[in-house]
Amino acid sequence: MAGSGWGLPRLDGFILTERLGSGTYATVYKAYAKKDTREVVAIKCVAKKSLNKASVENLLTEIEILKGIRHPHIVQLKDFQWDNDNIYLIMEFCAGGDLSRFIHTRRILPEKVARVFMQQLDFGFAQHMSPWDEKHVLRGSPLYMAPEMVCQRQYDARVDLWSTGVILYEALFGKPPFASRSFSELEEKIRSNRVIELPLRPQLSPDCRDLLQRLLERDPSRRISFQDFFAHPWVDLEHMPSVESLARATALVVEAVKKDQEGDAAAALSLYCKALDFFVPALHYEVDTQRKEAIRAKVAQYVSRAEELKAIVSSSNQALLRRGTSVQGLLREMARDKPRLLAALEVASAAMAKEEEVGKEQDALDLYQHSLGELLLLLAAEAPGRRRELLHTEVQNLMARAEYLKEQIKIRESHWEAETLDKEGLSESVRSSCTLQ
Repeated sequence: MAGSGWGLPRLDGFILTERLGSGTYATVYKAYAKKDTREVVAIKCVAKKSLNKASVENLLTEIEILKGIRHPHIVQLKDFQWDNDNIYLIMEFCAGGDLSRFIHTRRILPEKVARVFMQQLDFGFAQHMSPWDEKHVLRGSPLYMAPEMVCQRQYDARVDLWSTGVILYEALFGKPPFASRSFSELEEKIRSNRVIELPLRPQLSPDCRDLLQRLLERDPSRRISFQDFFAHPWVDLEHMPSVESLARATALVVEAVKKDQEGDAAAALSLYCKALDFFVPALHYEVDTQRKEAIRAKVAQYVSRAEELKAIVSSSNQALLRRGTSVQGLLREMARDKPRLLAALEVASAAMAKEEEVGKEQDALDLYQHSLGELLLLLAAEAPGRRRELLHTEVQNLMARAEYLKEQIKIRESHWEAETLDKEGLSESVRSSCTLQ
């Protein structure tokens, strides 16, 4: 076949040029349509001789699903053909490659970038696994297989949640949790009952660590559910990039400007920060270069105003901090018989000290949240009286400090994300390829 290269399959209407990747059942090639448009596509070639009954059912299910899907995060199936040897799926070509390649070229991904990909996952195939597949067929790379698959127990769609945890682990730490030198070593690690420990570096948010640990639960009955996964605060589907992101950001800015004009600096700052939560996803979603630059300019403008408001709010917060120190002193005097309360107040003091250090806002926020977790429990159990009143005041002060720090962090992160969005390679979304492994 002219232009195909030696050893490449032949397919009417297309010129196959290079192999993009391969799995157990399929090999994917880059190709050009011979027609005038010279459209670039990806062609998945599935050898008929490699298919058993379950594999055929799986392939037909994939074709049926993809034919009816038009989704920005899922590769589009344009057509399919077959001959005596192969079945060919003609699919949309993604220049950015798949997620695995994206991770490997960067070694590790920042937590913020990994979250974008987690928000884009689609679990549609989990709903279409046949009973035969669930009980008898091992599909995919062993590195991503849930323990219940390798141990040859009956399994269900929850194995996809384990695989999601492995992908997230690999994205954040640069290697899968069961990285091994041989299959026997890999199998031993998967069959082990040892709890998967997360590396201490890079530093991750508590929500991210919580999700990872719940995804990588060996016992499927204790693993996070699909419902809880989508509702998890780290996945944060409310702020995922969508067509509504810009409208929601704009509505919040209108409210922020109104509060700003009324002289309510704290409320205006809070609303600007909430707007930024939607402006950055709007940047992710937008593909038009000029509109993207317009959004970026608006983000810079609102970040600048938020910084000005932050300085105004900061002066009043300093008074709050001094008042908090005074309240803490009284509480310490009244809590000599309460070691747990004294310990929680020590953590709050450490948070205040950390807040004074440059670039330590996140560390201070973590300490504030830890202290508040304890103090709220103690407040609920405290009998009415002067100590309870002081404890209530202290909790309010610390919550105000924590909210203020959250806003500072949000302003900095939103500005950073807006500036580095294209540099991270996210201007062209890397979508799930839905390939057979």
